[in-house]
Amino acid sequence: MAGRTVTRADLCEAVYQKVGLSRTESASLVEMVLSEICDCLASGETVKLSSFGSFVVRDKGQRVGRNPKTGVEVPIEPRRVMVFKPSNVLRARINGERGDDEA
Repeated sequence: MAGRTVTRADLCEAVYQKVGLSRTESASLVEMVLSEICDCLASGETVKLSSFGSFVVRDKGQRVGRNPKTGVEVPIEPRRVMVFKPSNVLRARINGERGDDEA
């Protein structure tokens, strides 16, 4: 199942087609939304989009990893990672089921 990748340009075009803003305004709107999401995540906030899912920043502690080629143990520094958790509505839609909000 090889799907194509949706780009920023595709999102801008979709806003242009469906909302009726100019292409420049559509691109600006998409950039503002993505920028706001990035800023919130960078500051450690959770971004929850109803009927879509949540982007959560988690802290991972230091741990010991291993180089698969040499087998040498290497410390992996603590870091922050972003996790996406899809909503039940999105999961159902992906699996071709009817969601709770569909009639």
